[in-house]
Amino acid sequence: MMKRDTHKPTGPTQRMLRVGELVRHALAQLFSRGEIEDPLLEGKVITVPEVRMTPDLKLANAYVMPLGGEGADEVVAALNRHHKFIRGRIAPELDLKFAPDLKFFVDNTFEEFGKIDALLRSERVQRDLRDDEDDE
Repeated sequence: MMKRDTHKPTGPTQRMLRVGELVRHALAQLFSRGEIEDPLLEGKVITVPEVRMTPDLKLANAYVMPLGGEGADEVVAALNRHHKFIRGRIAPELDLKFAPDLKFFVDNTFEEFGKIDALLRSERVQRDLRDDEDDE
């Protein structure tokens, strides 16, 4: 008798992705309207590249970055202080049974992309690429 593969996918489900995208859009709209009254957030343009939902959809981990990246830690701290207000403002837009709790984190993907780009442009990698072209 053959055993069935009971391996379940470990990535986010379609529902988690869909709800995460809904939350991301709602946050981006809220930030663009400038409704949060906090001196640290005044005049800041905040991008929301990603929101990851927990499987039970009760927690939304929002990754944010102020334009230019300056004061990112302070902006995230301010957003986490106002998380209840933010949750209350976006809840009607989500059309969910329960509005998820929000936690904000600094998005480091741009920094990672910069490191990868610098590595790909390095002389060592360029030399290896030229060597590969010469072999063909």
